[in-house]
This record gives sequence, C-alpha cells and structure tokens, in this order.
Amino acid sequence: MKENVLFYLMGLSVATIMGYPSRLSSADLDATPRITVVHNALKYPRRFNNSVQNYTTLLLEEEKGILYVGARGAIFSLSSRDISDGSYQKLNWEASPEKQAECLKKGKNNKTECYNHVKLLQRLNSTHLYACGTYAFHPLCAYIDTNKFVLPSHFEEGKEKCPYDPAHGYTGLIVDGSLYTATRYEFRSLPDIRRNRHQRVLRTEESPLHWLNDAEFVASVLVRESIRSSLGDDDKIYYFFTERAGEESTSIFEKTQVPRVARIARVCKNDLGGKKILQRKWTSFMKARLVCYIPYYEVLKDVASLDGGNWTSTVFYATFILSAQWRSIQVSAVCRYNISEVREAFEGKFMEYQDSSRKWSQYTGDVPEPRPGSCITNRARKKGYNSSQDLPNGVLDFIKLHPLMYDEVKPTDRVPLLIKKNVVYTQVAVDRVQALDGHMYDVLFLGTGNGWIHKAVVIGSMVHITEEMQAFKNPQPVESIVISKQQRNVYVGAQSGVLQLPLSACSQYITCFSCILARDPYCAWDGKSCQEVADVLNRSLLIQDVLHGNMGCWNDSVQAMLVRKNRTVPRGGDVLLPCEQTSNLARATWRVNGTKVLAEDGQGHFRLGVDGLLVTDTQLEYSGEYQCYAEENGLQALVATYALTVLPKELGPQQPSTPALPSWHLARDDAGNLNFIYIVIITVLSGLCFVLIVVLSYICCLQSRRGKYQLGGPQPSSVELQTVSSNCLSKGRQDEEELSTYPDGCLQIIPGEAPTLSLSPKVTPLALPPPPPPLPAEFTNGISTLPNMLRKMNGNSYMLLRQNEEPCTSPLYNSFTEELSKILEKRKHTQLVEKLDESSV
Repeated sequence: MKENVLFYLMGLSVATIMGYPSRLSSADLDATPRITVVHNALKYPRRFNNSVQNYTTLLLEEEKGILYVGARGAIFSLSSRDISDGSYQKLNWEASPEKQAECLKKGKNNKTECYNHVKLLQRLNSTHLYACGTYAFHPLCAYIDTNKFVLPSHFEEGKEKCPYDPAHGYTGLIVDGSLYTATRYEFRSLPDIRRNRHQRVLRTEESPLHWLNDAEFVASVLVRESIRSSLGDDDKIYYFFTERAGEESTSIFEKTQVPRVARIARVCKNDLGGKKILQRKWTSFMKARLVCYIPYYEVLKDVASLDGGNWTSTVFYATFILSAQWRSIQVSAVCRYNISEVREAFEGKFMEYQDSSRKWSQYTGDVPEPRPGSCITNRARKKGYNSSQDLPNGVLDFIKLHPLMYDEVKPTDRVPLLIKKNVVYTQVAVDRVQALDGHMYDVLFLGTGNGWIHKAVVIGSMVHITEEMQAFKNPQPVESIVISKQQRNVYVGAQSGVLQLPLSACSQYITCFSCILARDPYCAWDGKSCQEVADVLNRSLLIQDVLHGNMGCWNDSVQAMLVRKNRTVPRGGDVLLPCEQTSNLARATWRVNGTKVLAEDGQGHFRLGVDGLLVTDTQLEYSGEYQCYAEENGLQALVATYALTVLPKELGPQQPSTPALPSWHLARDDAGNLNFIYIVIITVLSGLCFVLIVVLSYICCLQSRRGKYQLGGPQPSSVELQTVSSNCLSKGRQDEEELSTYPDGCLQIIPGEAPTLSLSPKVTPLALPPPPPPLPAEFTNGISTLPNMLRKMNGNSYMLLRQNEEPCTSPLYNSFTEELSKILEKRKHTQLVEKLDESSV
C-alpha cells in the first residue's frame, strides 16, 4: 500500500513537470460532499421496478412526457412526471428457450449472459422506436410501434448492430435515419465503429494496422458542425473509449506497466468510403489521446456533452478512474474539454507507426492535399472533391496508415475539475442553470460504483459537491443518468430499478446560512425559507451566492430557533455536550461564557470530538453557558447552547454502595432513575431465587420416593470414578437392564445408548474405597488431567462425578493410572468412527 502511494505521488510530480499540473491544496485533491443524505432520508424519491433486472438503457422524450427504459427481457414506457404512478406499459422481449439452450452450449452463464439485454433504444421516426438486444448471444433488432407498444412479428439480424456479450462496452446513435454504433460485434471479434441503415455501410480498417487496439467504448456524441459553418463543414460523430497505448512515451511507469489510455475519435456523417482504397471503410476516422490527470493511467468511464444551443460552445465532461494497476487505491477524476481544443488536436500533426521500434512516433514528412481525415468542405469542392470517393489514392493511403494524432486533447485550464479518492464514478450527466448573478453554472450528477449520486456545481476551474445521495439501498453501480429540464427531474438506472429525484430539494435547507452555503444555483433564500428559483416569479428579494457561498445572510436566523438546554453534573464528574453538524465541511467551535474553548486546555479538562464537547473532572468554576458554533466558509452560526451547573459533592447524588457509572450519565435525574431500576432488578432476582428453591424442594421429594439415592440425604463424602481397568472389561457383559458392580470396585462403562436404569432401594451399595491421591497434571499421552466436567475422548464420554481434592495414598492409585494410560494409548491407534457414540454408565 505504501509503495502504491509513493508511486502515486511520484506520478503527480511527473505529471506536473510534463504539463499536467496537480492541485495545490490537499483539500482540492479530495473534494468532500457538503451534506450526506442516506437512502431513507431522500427528498421526494420515486422508484420503479418490475419483475426484471438491469434497467440500464434510458430514453427520455421531453415533449411526449415519456421515459422509455430498456431492461433485461423487457422494455417499459413510464410517465416522466412520476415513474411510480402505475401507468406504465410493459413490452416483454425475452430470449426464446431455444436460444437460451444454444447460449448454454457455448459455455455462457445462464444467470447473466443467456438473456436478452436491451442495449439500444432510440427514436427512429415519429411512429417507431428502434431497439436492439443481445438475445442470448444472438443479437436481434426490432421496430416498435409506440402507439401500440407491441413487438413486431419479424425481427432484424443484429449481429452488426449490437454486441453478443452484454458485458462489452457499447454506444449507439441514430442520426438522420442512420445507425452509428461502436462495440465488439461478433463472437470474439475485434472492436469496430460501424454505420448501418445507410446506403453506404462503413466500418473501421483492420489491416495492415489496427485502428482500434482492444478498445472499450463508453459514449458517442453528435456535434452539428455544419450549422452556420463558414467552411461548409459536415456534422461529426465523436466516440470516446479506452484502449491499449502504443505511442512513444517518457512515462516512468512505461517499463513496468502496460498502459491503457483514453481516446476520442471522430468520423464525418456523410463519409461514403473510398472508391478503390478503403472501400466500405471510413476515410475520415481519426483519433487522439484524451488526457486528464496522470499520463497513461487513465480509464475512461463516461462522457456527457452540453452545447448551450450552439455547437461552438460544446463542452464534454468525462469521468476517469485510475487503471487496474492502482487497485490498492481508488481515485476518480472529472475533466472538462472544449470543442475548440478537440478540433485543434485533429488539425495538428500526425503520428506514424515505426516497424523497427513497434511504436508510434511523430510523423515529420509531407502531408498530402486535401488534408487526410477531413470532411468534405467548400475548399475541397472547389477542387472537384464532392465526396470521399473522389479523394486521391495518396490521401486515402495516408489516413489508412496515420489514424493517430500527435497532439493530445488536454482539459480546460490544463487541470482536472475534481479529484475524488475512494470513489469510482461510473456515470455523469450535466445540466446548465442560470443563477441570480446572471452567470451560467453547470451542475453535474455523478453516479458511483456503489449506488450513490454526487451532485456538484462547476464554479470556475473547480467543483463544489453540494450533496451525496444514497440512491439505492443495496450497493450497485449506477449505469445510466438522464436529466429532464422540463420536469426538473433526474432519472437514475441501475440493476434493481429506476429512481426519480428532483434536480434540487431546496426545502432541506431550513436556515439562510444552510441555503447560501449549499451554493446550489437551483435554490435561493426569500427571507423565510429556501425556495426553488424556478418557482418564484419575483426574484428581486431572493438571496443567492453561488460564486462565493458566504454572502447575503445578515441576521442569524439559527439563534432564534434554538432552545437552551440545562445540564447538571456533580463536582468531579464528566459531562458530554452534543453538537451535531449537518454539514461535512463545517467545523465546530465552542465558547464558555463568551471565551473560546481550545481543543484542550492546560489541565486537559476539555475534549473536542465529532460528537460534541466532553468536559472531564468538572469543577465549580466550570458552571456557565456553553455555546457551539458551526464555522464554514467564513460564516459562523450558533448550533447549540447549554447551561451547565456543577454541584458540590455533598449536594450530588450519594451512591456509596453503587459502582461508578460513566461520567456523562451522572446527572441528578439520571441517578434517581438508575436507583429505581436497581430496586426493580433486585426484586425480580429475589423472586426467581424463591421459585428455584421451590422447584429444588419438589425434586428432592421425588428422589426420596425412588430410593436411597436422594438429593440432600446422607451420602458418602465423595463419589468418584475409581478405576477403569481392563479386568473390568474382561469379566463379560451382564444383562443391559441390570447395573453390575464388581468386587474390585470397578465401575463398568458401556459405549452406546443405554436404557434408563432403576436402582432398587433394597440393593445395598458397596462400600466405597478410600479416595485416591490427586491425579498427575498430565497423562503419558499428553492429555491433561480430567477436570470436573464432561470430556470426550475418541467419541466416548467420561464424567467425573466428583473429584476429591484431599491428597491421599491409595493402592488403587497405581492401578488406576496404569490402566487408564493403557486404554488411552490403545485408543490413539484406533480409527474414529464417523458418528460418535455417547457412553452410558
């Protein structure tokens, strides 16, 4: 663990030197959510689940007010206003038993893989959806009539549109009727980016150089770069994935680790492929490195985009985790990228694969015209290149061998927005909100690998996490997040179901300080309560400070709501004064009679902890007013106030015969309650003792009627196991219903179940021999001396009825030890039976 941390810190240092600066503050490296909301404390949650699992594919249609959900073996149509209102429609689409049987023959898991996992759910036209599922390792696609919401009678083959394995990364978009997908399609196939449902079906090139190296796709985004373009440019689809790196690097980890890097690739929407070279292949495929924090050790998990109504302002928010080599520590990062920086990287220098070193390095030769990998623009059309099929062979040959760009796509401001330890961010969604100060703020909803949602506000070049919410009670990865601006809701999909939450629950902030400190652009203080800004028509009286989070509250509204609590403690006792902080970022400070209390005074009588202030060994001068304040972001608010009274010992509760209780329980009222409890317990125990005496007396009476052996009657001073001799065992077995004793004082031991014996009162017991001397501490076979309890040896039980503690010398002592040692030695070599027998005397 220490070695991994050292390497981690070294990586941060190297990243800074190489142009990937880290944060200056350790607090920034591990942002803390301000408040924590557990599962049963969520505000206005609405949930949906059915008899199926894996609610992973979400399609929101704002204008229709419908949320479509693709699950395992089913597709649902839910009301986006309230997914739990019961008005849903369900379309069953399970894999047939025949396909499941074939899937099992392939050696697949019948609990996870041999089902129909719906991976694609997109709007095709005004009347139909287009859906694809894995269908037990035999992918199928279907056209779904949204008015009837039933499955069609015929299906399309989906092996080139959907993965076989539901665990493979997959992304798909329908753009102007064409289907753009990226995944591993056929069984054991290479990763590929394809276009289907188009007159020209295209895919990536496989030889002589793989364009994709063990790629795992996470997202795809359409950017309408043709709109109001002065260059006559084409729309582009951007793909985000992680793959094995092959380019040359100066990383100190290169020789010890196999790097996987994050990539961004793009293709032109109107690409038709080449005429002779790159036939039915992309002529516009290009890819570049996507960096966030530590070079060569970033695994991309998800990407969300936001354009603000104009593609030139498009930004991408990406979540990363450190790769598997750092499994001893979990670190997630969030980075932001501008479309301008992405375009700049694709217009830069190319990389070239060197056969001698088997690595990629910068290409320094001439680049043909028109520029390889570019879409067809007005400049190309003027030269007679109206489509990709008109491009010269030299251009197509070049892009075929040089798909990788030299320049990397770096995050905005060259630093990550957020670094979070001990968290794995699996999903991200973003919304843009205008605050009262007129600025636009991006709000991120980050899903974690254990079922939590982090809501964060992007403020400049950093992120403030307003709250963390436990979306699902049972830990499970968040697999999809969709935001509805019209309904002002966020929808979260996971294995067990779908959760609907409001974008913000402002009512949970009950004071002006808590409302302002939240720095939530959805919320503002109106003088009495924290309100949703969108619900207030007259916003002139609202107070909000997203940028700084500490301005606007002039009156301490908390003090008016507090009730002073009285605490009384005897002199020399201890008392705990609780002070609960609702904010994880707040720090508790205490004042006693107006004087600030340090963490520990000279005598060590004050202890500050997460629970409150502990005052130990209280003295008379400690009496007074104790006030607890919450300090956060430069603001201070009174949280709790106590009036502490220290009583002299002669006035305190006198309990000389009672053990001392924990000092924080020694208030006068509490001591009186404890005395009453003690009296009740003593009374109950006395009653139980009386009942036990009566029961024992009754048993004595029954024993006296059965014979001489009676409880409480005259009996020998000691009854003990005198000897276990082989002579006894050799005398033959008597009738099982009769207890036999032998003249030598042997007590017969018969293994197995024995009937209940009835001793006749007429039989006179034999006189017991003198008690033997104490046994040795250990027998010859290493077994300790038999104690006064049941001890099992090789399945037989011996009960020492009573052992005489007095030393004595008896001739039976030697025979006893010798015979017992022989038996034990013999049993050491005896094979144990499976079911042990109980012995009867």
